[in-house]
Amino acid sequence: MTVVFENIYHHRKVLITGHTGFKGSWLALWLKSLSADVSGLSLDPSTDPSHWNMLKLEINDHRCDVRDAITVQNVVSACQPEIVFHLAAQPLVRRSYRDPLETWTTNVSGTANVMEACRQISSVQAIVVVTTDKCYQNREQLWGYRENDALGGHDPYSASKAAAELVVASYRESYFSKPGTPLVASARAGNVIGGGDWSEDRLIPDAVRAVTASRSLEIRSPGATRPWQHVLESLSGYLLLGKQLLQKQQGFADAWNFGPSADGNRTVASVLEMMQVHWPELTWHHTGTPQPHETTLLQLDSTKAHRLLDWKPVWSIDEGIAKTAEWYRQYHRCREILSPVQLGQFIDAAKLHGRRWALN
Repeated sequence: MTVVFENIYHHRKVLITGHTGFKGSWLALWLKSLSADVSGLSLDPSTDPSHWNMLKLEINDHRCDVRDAITVQNVVSACQPEIVFHLAAQPLVRRSYRDPLETWTTNVSGTANVMEACRQISSVQAIVVVTTDKCYQNREQLWGYRENDALGGHDPYSASKAAAELVVASYRESYFSKPGTPLVASARAGNVIGGGDWSEDRLIPDAVRAVTASRSLEIRSPGATRPWQHVLESLSGYLLLGKQLLQKQQGFADAWNFGPSADGNRTVASVLEMMQVHWPELTWHHTGTPQPHETTLLQLDSTKAHRLLDWKPVWSIDEGIAKTAEWYRQYHRCREILSPVQLGQFIDAAKLHGRRWALN
């Protein structure tokens, strides 16, 4: 067992909603490596292949829909978690255009159901709700959004995540502000990359599918700029934030950005060019077909996390893309799953760079 985060998750009862998803499965892997007592609440994996199924982790695995309030409360009651990481969501912009009602009910009602269940279960001490960088009212501004900027969203996904933030703030003010009640924080990360993601309409999974099918990747917005980061970067922020909440640090019950350094703000075309260095077979072309609206410029300002949480990224965008390409190439070459190895490499790099959460 690697001792990080001051060993606070050792034998701690943790519930992850959305544990079968991309981020959730990586988080479950990390928490299991910390000897946490992990439970999960999720639908079946939405993709085949599935990172969750590949990992074969032994946890208390509950399959249900976060929109089912009674079942959610029953699962939380059965697990008796001390901390809840709420990641369950409909996370795709283009899917939200196709099925807005699913998106709204999952992201808003589902979040309210989790918060309400936690309100009823006395074991819960801390809740970290994961939303997105897209929860901000996007004005295509040249500087990064801060936590006190206006929430909003054009597409159903972005707007529903902004609404989820309001649900969190409402529960914090209405029910979780008194002594002895859970401390609640929300976390807003950038576009995550990493091995094991096979979601639809995401750049890296689409690129991998195109390469393995020996075809050119069709891209919609080559000039769109996003804050790209490896999935382990955002998870380190969530776990660090959770540590502070479990240590009863009231001042951390707030909203937090976990974005890359300025170097991580890259265009879609730039990311593909970097990926091509490690996977030369990758080619792409720009489609001229009209597409649903998506923002073209989005950046996060993570100064608050840098200064108050002492959180900073570990891997550069180049390193994150290299690790991502390595993961997929190794999987397609010999079906080896590099996730545990890369988790260890990330922690070693964090120690080397003096990240406080990684130091004993």
